[in-house]
Amino acid sequence: MSEKYRSPLLTTDIIIEVSDRGIVLIERKNPPHGWALPGGFVDYGESIEKAAVREAKEETSLDVVLTEQFYTYSDPSRDPRHHTVSTVFIAAAEGEPRGADDAKAARLFHEKDLLSPLVFDHGRILRDYFAFKKTGQRPKP
Repeated sequence: MSEKYRSPLLTTDIIIEVSDRGIVLIERKNPPHGWALPGGFVDYGESIEKAAVREAKEETSLDVVLTEQFYTYSDPSRDPRHHTVSTVFIAAAEGEPRGADDAKAARLFHEKDLLSPLVFDHGRILRDYFAFKKTGQRPKP
């Protein structure tokens, strides 16, 4: 007897840089509650890049320009709800973020001002991002 086939769900997360004012985090309306990078599930027939731009707009009300693909995170325990694989992008935006869709709030933060709890593996992603900004080195597989 074989097991039912399952595969990870594809997601994207976006590190939105707003000039020198900081990066955008959202406060989640839905469980798991806490602060997170904007992001979400890639729809069937949608590219990861289009999903990142769409999710950023839906959750922060900002129009973003993707500047680079940062890294892909795939630890099966990164999301307590199911196994997800997230491609993380760095993006640029102007303006004031406003929480929308499933984001209760959206705010700008600097590294020293990050709030807790950060949900999923977003603490790790942000540690990797801030190290990359200082050293130019991306996470190693």
